[in-house]
Amino acid sequence: MSFKDHFSLNSKEYSLYRPKYPDSLFEYLSTLVNEHELAWDCATGNGQAAIGLVPFFKSVIATDASSNQLEFAIKDPKISYKTALAEESGLKSHSVDLLTVATAIHWLDTDRFYPEVKRILKPGSIIALWVYDHCRISEEIDKISKDYSENVVGEYWPIENRKAWNFEESVDFPFEKINSPEFMLKVNWSLDEYLKYLYTWSSTQNYIAKTGNDPIEELQRKFGNIWKDNNEKKEVIWKLVMKVGRV
Repeated sequence: MSFKDHFSLNSKEYSLYRPKYPDSLFEYLSTLVNEHELAWDCATGNGQAAIGLVPFFKSVIATDASSNQLEFAIKDPKISYKTALAEESGLKSHSVDLLTVATAIHWLDTDRFYPEVKRILKPGSIIALWVYDHCRISEEIDKISKDYSENVVGEYWPIENRKAWNFEESVDFPFEKINSPEFMLKVNWSLDEYLKYLYTWSSTQNYIAKTGNDPIEELQRKFGNIWKDNNEKKEVIWKLVMKVGRV
């Protein structure tokens, strides 16, 4: 699998309208490692997971194949960003205590990535992969969002996304698995913020590129019949689906 770049052209929007992960997730992962010297956030995007690792490790390396994504990454003195393929990270052997791949494992060639993982991580260290499912707001809104995802832009989803939706069965995990607690991702968004999140979807961008039309405009009309006040904040919830293991 070669690198398929679906996000560089909208890196700024991606950095603003992709949700951050809960602090409790990183606190939990930090309890599993023997040392807290170095964490590696692979396929970091704009650093949404890398920033969560900062309080628990002396330093964090965050890599992504897209230099455009890294231009808009969340900055912190403890994070070192590097443009690199996941399968060819260039990191030192047996140097990392915790590896995270946040909502990105479906883009990676695991046949090549997992040997790299075993080379980079210290013996007994932890690898954590996760994706999030479709978000929930309300029954009425969720019904429109589901129709948009499945019918309007359904044929424009990259095949890799289907792997993420079937994460438990489709993503192999050749490590000593650790049962982890359930984590939820929550934000409070206005209608405009929610629509901009949907705009960052790879399917939305593929739809626009192929048809020349912006499907968000029609979606805004549909949501507007329910979400009367554009400035009203509604709670948006995603469930994280995880695989955590020891190397």
